[in-house]
Amino acid sequence: QVQLVESGGGLVQAGGSLRLSCAASGRTFSRYFMGWYRQAPGKEREFQTAISSGGTTYYADSVKGRFTISRDNGKNTVYLQMNSLKPEDTAVYYCAAGLSLKTVIDGINIDYWGKGTLVTVSS
Repeated sequence: QVQLVESGGGLVQAGGSLRLSCAASGRTFSRYFMGWYRQAPGKEREFQTAISSGGTTYYADSVKGRFTISRDNGKNTVYLQMNSLKPEDTAVYYCAAGLSLKTVIDGINIDYWGKGTLVTVSS
């Protein structure tokens, strides 16, 4: 069993930055592909980025060049550095864990979800 707990959300002005963290419990963290999703008000949850155990990264086109995912397997933590934030980035951001890249990118049969952290970007 893995539990995921996100932190680091908050209110930021447009153009600002935030760094989200997702701390995972359990000894098997390094086995999982990790990802970040977001869900804006009135919209479906959508994939943002994923990272393999070895550090290979994947990004949705909407966040390429602005968001950076990273992980520290020793600390069982995955991070999301968000720069040049826009009001349309306002959403609840969720951490996800899956045993395959396809699982994490497709969002189907995700093994574990966090409860989310709210990011609000003001104009």
